[in-house]
Amino acid sequence: MSELRTAQIVALDGRKPALVVVDVQRSFADPPVVADAVTAIGKLVEAARAAGVTVAWVELGSDPRNPWHASQWLRAGDPEAPYGPEEPCVLGTPGAQWYGTGPAEGEIRVVKRAYSGFLGTSLEAQLRAAGIEWVAVCGLTTECCVAATATDAFQLDWPVLLPVDAVAAYDKQLHEASLAALALNVAVLSDSDELAKLWVTA
Repeated sequence: MSELRTAQIVALDGRKPALVVVDVQRSFADPPVVADAVTAIGKLVEAARAAGVTVAWVELGSDPRNPWHASQWLRAGDPEAPYGPEEPCVLGTPGAQWYGTGPAEGEIRVVKRAYSGFLGTSLEAQLRAAGIEWVAVCGLTTECCVAATATDAFQLDWPVLLPVDAVAAYDKQLHEASLAALALNVAVLSDSDELAKLWVTA
């Protein structure tokens, strides 16, 4: 462990953590290629609960009545295009349901419309109300909603740890490139075992 990383981890000692879980929903979590990460996320959630760590759940809620026009423009070339059958996490459909794990009663839960769990939601306010001083971000997918949520957490002045075994993408090279970019600009890379140890001593 480098001197810098040691200092980064030591600086979190005594500070209140939270685990932010991003988009572990059927539309994203069902494909077998991310199964190991989904299992790791479930175990990480249980470790956080056992340590008394705040768990915050971020879920995508695609609403056909309020479509994300920029996304439709990017993917279909038409900002007014209606959502098709492949649209992920449409409200009220099986794709929007939690998969492999899910919130417990009383845990923070926010529904987002786009990539970041902080954009247009109460996540920042709820974490601040809970006295959170640093966050770990896990979920799906590494290059998209995990990256956006972790980046916003960092920009909102929370130190961010990213457990590499509890995030995933559908393409290995994309996943690894995203981790490299996040490590350079946003987060300290970690894993579930290290987080569980940090939480026990927090």
